[in-house]
Amino acid sequence: MSSVARSSTLAVALSASLLLAGCGQSSDAAGNGRLAVASFYPLAWVTERVAGDDWTVESLTKPGQEPHDLELDVAQTAQLESADLVVLLHDFQPAVDDAVETAGVDALDAAEAVELIPVAEEAEGHEDEGHEEGHEEEDDHGHGDLDPHFWHDPLLMADLADAVAERLGEADPDGAATYDENAADLRSDLETLDEEYEAGLASCERDATVVSHDAFGYLARHGLHLEAIAGLSPDAEATAADLGRLQGLIEAEGVTTVFSERLASPKMAETLAEDLGITTDVLDPIEGLADETADEDYLSLMRQNLEALRRANGCS
Repeated sequence: MSSVARSSTLAVALSASLLLAGCGQSSDAAGNGRLAVASFYPLAWVTERVAGDDWTVESLTKPGQEPHDLELDVAQTAQLESADLVVLLHDFQPAVDDAVETAGVDALDAAEAVELIPVAEEAEGHEDEGHEEGHEEEDDHGHGDLDPHFWHDPLLMADLADAVAERLGEADPDGAATYDENAADLRSDLETLDEEYEAGLASCERDATVVSHDAFGYLARHGLHLEAIAGLSPDAEATAADLGRLQGLIEAEGVTTVFSERLASPKMAETLAEDLGITTDVLDPIEGLADETADEDYLSLMRQNLEALRRANGCS
């Protein structure tokens, strides 16, 4: 076979595989032909709950993958281009932003559907020189002045659900009432979760909480005083000044636990805890599922986090 013929054969095979990957093998297998693509787990979970069985919902970030590191392959790009709706968080995953802009597809930006809080609201009292230097790297990841990790506030997840229902209804007017009902049911679940956090963290021996990276700021409204080893990006490097400040805080506040997280190296948290003779535990940022959480979902992971916080802070 000539090189030209081989190239043509490969092109046909690739086109066929992309069609199957993006649209499914039949209308029944693909949720009656409707496809929503979400850029990473929390957005996919909300979209699935609101869309129900009439849509296929795919996440571009696969289990075990750190969402900040996402690079789209050819099949994922084709899937995104064929979607009836894309749900993303602008500036969180630049590769997705670029692909959506290039493809010109219908997209819902979660940053416009919920009210993100400024990083400055979480960082009061952290304005020593070392802290500022440790956060210089955040600008390279595009987070800017707003904290993108809104999914740690269940009420903001409910707001996203309402926005998803509206956009799904625009794409499928016949199903609009169902999507609104699904969003309302989800809001009820999320309000219950929020009440559990409020009650569970209402009476604690301490509120100082040391975490691996600055992904939990939205929990501060429940009375937690959150201190991060690194900045908003999980691969940010802590400075010597950061570590010294945290050591002083841990000793002064009687902190018993340093939290590491899934999908990122626990080395910084383990080293800090070992140096001070305290324990480590996992606080899941819920940016994606891992092998050990494959059978969990957003609600169960949030409840696991609540129990870990209660243990660490001596809550009654």
